[in-house]
Amino acid sequence: MTDTSDARKIGRRTVLAAAGGAAAALTVGAAAPPKDADGTRNTAAAVCTLTTEMTQGPYYLDGALVRADITEGKPGVPLKLALTVVDAACAPLPGALVELWHADALGEYSGYVGNNGHHEPDDRTFLRGGVLTDSGGVARFTTIYPGWYRGRCVHIHVKVHTGVTVTADGHFTGGSTVHTGQLFFAETVTAAVAKVSPYSTNTVSRTTLAQDSVYDDRGAVSGLLTLTALGGSASSGYTGTLTLGVAG
Repeated sequence: MTDTSDARKIGRRTVLAAAGGAAAALTVGAAAPPKDADGTRNTAAAVCTLTTEMTQGPYYLDGALVRADITEGKPGVPLKLALTVVDAACAPLPGALVELWHADALGEYSGYVGNNGHHEPDDRTFLRGGVLTDSGGVARFTTIYPGWYRGRCVHIHVKVHTGVTVTADGHFTGGSTVHTGQLFFAETVTAAVAKVSPYSTNTVSRTTLAQDSVYDDRGAVSGLLTLTALGGSASSGYTGTLTLGVAG
């Protein structure tokens, strides 16, 4: 189940954004402002780096449901995600649809079950879905910690769409895709999760962040989540947060 289209990232873009109170606080991967001749910082402008664009991969399916809980009863370590979407000026982007899809604890994607050597029911919808951002640009999801498959580190795929219409049957249509990327996990946390059932039954060799062909070791700007434990053990679960800077 090697993600053969994940050759490398597409690239990154930087934009100049007006600073000042709220904008500066929302800067994504911001660099320090340049110094004036007297050595003081010039706070009139900040450099805002947009989140790295990455390949969609071969396991995308159209027709995702608009829903906050995408688990569908899949077993695994609980994961609560809060993803903040900001535009090129570092302002929150309300009403954008954040779409996620990822493998289950055994490394299988819905719609492609069997590619990682496991046989289980496949409804083509588990661990897939989208959420509209709130007035603060935040999309919240309930899911499980992803498993792994041959050739890739643990990750979640993400797209951000603007201008979509939510349909009566709970799907979405129209709009424009303004970001395609991936979310990544700290290796120490993944190593702890890998010892928990059912992850521990996945016999496929796990690719680490350092070995991965897509993650470029650039931290949050390349999708590395900030993870916080929900309890005293890995089985209790984690929250994951990240700000996604998109072209808008």
